Amino acid sequence: MLLPWEYGVRNLARRPVRTALTLVALATVVMLVFVVVGFIRGLEQSLSVSGDPDVVLVYSVNSEENIENSSIAARTPALLTASLQGTVKRFGVTHVSPELYLGTRVKSESADGGLGLVRGVTLAAPLVRRSVRLTGGDWPDAGEVMVGRLAAAKLGSSDEAMAVGQTIEFEGRSWRISGRFAAGGAAYESEIWCNLGDLQTATKRQDLSLAAMLLTPGSSPAEVKLFCKERTDLELRASRETDYYATLQQHYKPVRLLAWFVVALVSGAGVFAGLNMMYGAVAGRVREIATLQAIGFRRRAILVSLIQEAVLLAAAGSLLSGGIALTMLNGMAVRFTMGAFTLRIDSVAILIGCGVGLLLGVLGALPPALKALRLQVATSLKAV
Repeated sequence: MLLPWEYGVRNLARRPVRTALTLVALATVVMLVFVVVGFIRGLEQSLSVSGDPDVVLVYSVNSEENIENSSIAARTPALLTASLQGTVKRFGVTHVSPELYLGTRVKSESADGGLGLVRGVTLAAPLVRRSVRLTGGDWPDAGEVMVGRLAAAKLGSSDEAMAVGQTIEFEGRSWRISGRFAAGGAAYESEIWCNLGDLQTATKRQDLSLAAMLLTPGSSPAEVKLFCKERTDLELRASRETDYYATLQQHYKPVRLLAWFVVALVSGAGVFAGLNMMYGAVAGRVREIATLQAIGFRRRAILVSLIQEAVLLAAAGSLLSGGIALTMLNGMAVRFTMGAFTLRIDSVAILIGCGVGLLLGVLGALPPALKALRLQVATSLKAV
């Protein structure tokens, strides 16, 4: 026969201070798990939504998968347009975006500045980057820029300093912010976009970093790759944009593995903390446990009741941490080498966080409960 459900619930209220301390400790451990899992999920989401399967990137063969190091001739987009037939063309406009992409120090009016990602573009950019949407202000004219919604997080600045009408400095020039844009969580959201000619003048460069091409439905990037291989004098390589970001996912795989390792370490620390607390809680209830055995309750029933108390406490801590994570952590911007992204507390993160919390409750209660039940009843009844 099992002990009544209410018995375990009442026991939690009998020691309010110990219960509160245990709840806070469990909630803290689970909160750390939510932070790390939210980081992993946010990074994966940002890379997975970045890229268009119909877009092909053409950049330098010597860039080693890093477009910032790429340098191609300014005439490359015109050569691609003249040589290939699979590019989208509407109303006489070919959907090819020549771009200059670089990392440089950007200073806002309210901060010392940080490393920002600047992309010089033309009016063809929104035709190719179809996920980009202007959320405020206007497209930049000469001497102006538009900033992604996560550009402030990338620079370590405030949103007010990156508002429309504010001024930022990079490459020795002042630039007025004319607009803000979003890209559905893609990596572009941490970038600063300006006129390609202005950026080339400011950096004293005449080359490009890449050319982005929007292919017609059914077209294959194989034709573009073949062109790059045949024109060895141009030293070009072509990659589908989704493949490029998939490569970045593999590049950041060690970071994700390290993050999961941190989850394991935090969970292990939580188990030892739970063991310590539960040993203390059970040690003060030796006579109570012996009395329950003396009046006829089986050890199995007492063990289930002790685990029930720990699981209830762990569930409360998990729910508390989950509520805080959803309201305060979900969507929080995080700086990273690739730019910036937001923590993502989704169903997977909730499942992992709450699962770890419940596991901590079971593993924390089981060893001390088994140890207390192995004691002789007569000896335990005399315990102080």
